[in-house]
Amino acid sequence: MTTGVPLSTAPRRRSRARTFLPLAVAAWLILEIWLLSLVAGAAGGLTVAAVLAGGIVLGVVVIKRAGRRAFKNLTNTFQQAQQAQQGQPPAPQQPGGGNGLTMLAGLLLILPGLLSDVAGLLLLIPPVRAWAGRRLTGSLQRQMAAAPAGSFGDAFQQARIHYPDGKVVQGEVIREDGPQQPQRPGPDAGYRPPLAP
Repeated sequence: MTTGVPLSTAPRRRSRARTFLPLAVAAWLILEIWLLSLVAGAAGGLTVAAVLAGGIVLGVVVIKRAGRRAFKNLTNTFQQAQQAQQGQPPAPQQPGGGNGLTMLAGLLLILPGLLSDVAGLLLLIPPVRAWAGRRLTGSLQRQMAAAPAGSFGDAFQQARIHYPDGKVVQGEVIREDGPQQPQRPGPDAGYRPPLAP
C-alpha cells in the first residue's frame, strides 16, 4: 500500500550544482595553494604564516561578536514577548541585520587561504553584506516556490505560510466508530504511523 506523492519512474536529472560543485571546490583549493605559494615566494613563509594567523584571530573575534549579538537579540525577543503577555507596550524594534552572514564572514576568515580571507573581509562591509543577504533570500524564496509537492521545500513553504501566528495546528483525526474488538497479537498489531497525503 502506498500513500502520499506518487513516485516518478523517470530518471532523475542531476542538478548543475551537484555536477559542478566538486570541480569548483577543487579549483578553489588549487587556486588557494597557488596564491599562498606566490605570496610565500615574494614575501617569505613567515609573512604567510602571520597573515593566516591574523585571519584566524580576526575570524574568531568576528564569530564571537556575532554570537553575542545574536544572543542579545534572542534575549530582547523573549523580554518583548513577556511584556506583551503582561499587557505592557512593546519596546521599539531595532533594525538588526542578520548575524548569519557575519558568522559566515568569520568562518571564511578562519579558513586558511587568501581568497577565503578576501571573501570574509568583503562580507564584513555592511553594503556588501546587505546585497548578499538580499540575493540569498531571493534565491531561497524562488527555490522554495518552485519546489514540487511532497518535497522538503514544499514542507518548508507550508510551515512558513501556515504557522506564523501559531493558530493552525496540523494533525490527523482518527475516528473509531462501532464496537471495539479485542486486538489480536500478530504482525499488524503494532503502532501504525499516520498516513500523509
